[in-house]
Amino acid sequence: MPRRIRITVAYDGTDYHGWQIQPALPTIQGTIEEIVTGIEGWHVRVEGSGRTDAGVHAMAQVAAFSLENPIPVDNLRRAMNRLLPASIRILCVEDVHEGFHPRFDAVAKTYRYTIWRDEVCPPLEWRYVYHHPYPLNEKAMAEATRVYEGEHDFTAFAAADSKAAEPTSKVRTIFSSTLERQGSKLIYTVRGNGFLKHMVRNITGTLLEAGRGNIDPHTLPKKSGRTAPAKGLTMLSVEYPRSVSL
Repeated sequence: MPRRIRITVAYDGTDYHGWQIQPALPTIQGTIEEIVTGIEGWHVRVEGSGRTDAGVHAMAQVAAFSLENPIPVDNLRRAMNRLLPASIRILCVEDVHEGFHPRFDAVAKTYRYTIWRDEVCPPLEWRYVYHHPYPLNEKAMAEATRVYEGEHDFTAFAAADSKAAEPTSKVRTIFSSTLERQGSKLIYTVRGNGFLKHMVRNITGTLLEAGRGNIDPHTLPKKSGRTAPAKGLTMLSVEYPRSVSL
């Protein structure tokens, strides 16, 4: 009887073409599948909680796969980290019930977008932030974050997604949407029940337009601003009901 395994993954997405497997291109899913397949001895499909874009990072992405191999979870984590590149780390490995699905069972996800506001961006920060040293009304941006909270149709903030099933509802619920200054960083944090393709990056681009004074920060815009660069975005966490664990 196959075991269902849940893993929590952190990665630097700079050198990858996103989560989802693409022919002849390095991806997070493809790299993990290659390692797990080698451990199992035949092809193993790794399913993720969401498809992060090329260049997007993760502190705690969640994925799952099924194994016949009886290897203990701690040994599996060590083996995977030994074989994976240093830009991908397995933080946790758990046995879960056989029906667990990392995307369909998720009840909330949290993302963070980081903007570097000083004139000079340190090289060690550059890969993980959007450098924007130009004038912005940060108070207006903070006010604008509140209009996204609650249940809304986010069609205007979604990129076309050829891989999504059609028709697909673009209604999502945002539980919290906040902006705060931490030193040189302007950090947008958003938690919701799900996110559409480019949704967080498009919201961030729209917040920047509010900061430039180009849109009303108190009204949900009917059109999004320019998509913010991928490298400033990090998936922070994915939440599940307690019942998914063994």
